[in-house]
Amino acid sequence: MMSNLTAGKIRGLQQIATDKGIFIMCAMDHRSGLVQMLQEAQKTEPDYNDIVQIKLDMCRAMSPYSSGVLLDPEYSAAQAIVTGALKGGTGLLVSVEATGYEKDPTGRITTLLKDWSVEKIKRMGASAVKILVYYRPDIKKLASRQLKTIAKVAADCIKYDIPFLVEPKTYRVEDEVMDSQEFAKRLPGMVIETARQISELPVDVLKAEFPADMKYEKDEANMAEYCRELDNASRVPWVILSAGVDYDMFKKQVSIACTAGASGFLGGRAIWQEGIGIVKREKRNEFLKDVAAKRMQELAAIANRSARPWHAKLGLEAEALVEIGQDWYREY
Repeated sequence: MMSNLTAGKIRGLQQIATDKGIFIMCAMDHRSGLVQMLQEAQKTEPDYNDIVQIKLDMCRAMSPYSSGVLLDPEYSAAQAIVTGALKGGTGLLVSVEATGYEKDPTGRITTLLKDWSVEKIKRMGASAVKILVYYRPDIKKLASRQLKTIAKVAADCIKYDIPFLVEPKTYRVEDEVMDSQEFAKRLPGMVIETARQISELPVDVLKAEFPADMKYEKDEANMAEYCRELDNASRVPWVILSAGVDYDMFKKQVSIACTAGASGFLGGRAIWQEGIGIVKREKRNEFLKDVAAKRMQELAAIANRSARPWHAKLGLEAEALVEIGQDWYREY
């Protein structure tokens, strides 16, 4: 399998993976969704400093057990660096998209965060860039527009030589009901086709949805087959995302996906969401340290046991990723 690896991209991928090339990553870049969770828990509007503090506490609790953490520029990325909440040995992924989406008569459109860029993410010393895109491969006109946004960011990541992760998310349109048997039947095909289309672009890692709704699909053999189809469809290493399912379900998804070819996971709410409902900081931190951190360790054990190293997905050896000539620096 061909790859577009360069020194900068390799270094970034090494920083967000374990020494064996497995991604053990925690997502904490939630913004509007986290605000809503805090509103429901506190019964008041959280202020900026409240959100920053919670994110820093989350980072302190879970980053020691992560190969990389995903943070946002508004509340946590620089803050985690300057406070030491994120230590230098843990990789840093930073979001480039604006929270939420633009509404379109046929679906949802991802936009980039104003006054933020790949160049700034690289300049601050981050390891990788991440974008979330709402994506429906069956809505071709809108999918084409989303692919152009991905391609634009991909070009900047090539320019600044930094890895690029893409997180496509399926969503309902018109009269569809996502939590339904009918939608569940269509989900595997959409997730797999999305992986095929997006990985044709110069992206480095796909952050994929689990290609089955476990509320309706109970056959693990079927789920494993869907994950193998996802693996075949993706031209790049992929990790599984949690999408807010409960922890036990996510743990099972990580096991199935890694056995089928995933290179690890990038989980968020499934790992820490119950802690957000705890109003007192001391009690919340106890949950983060005693429960969420242990969940990261459990998931890491599963991934380390079953996942495929990211470089192996590309058919490469860790010690021979690319050839470097004597005068490489002249053309770099």
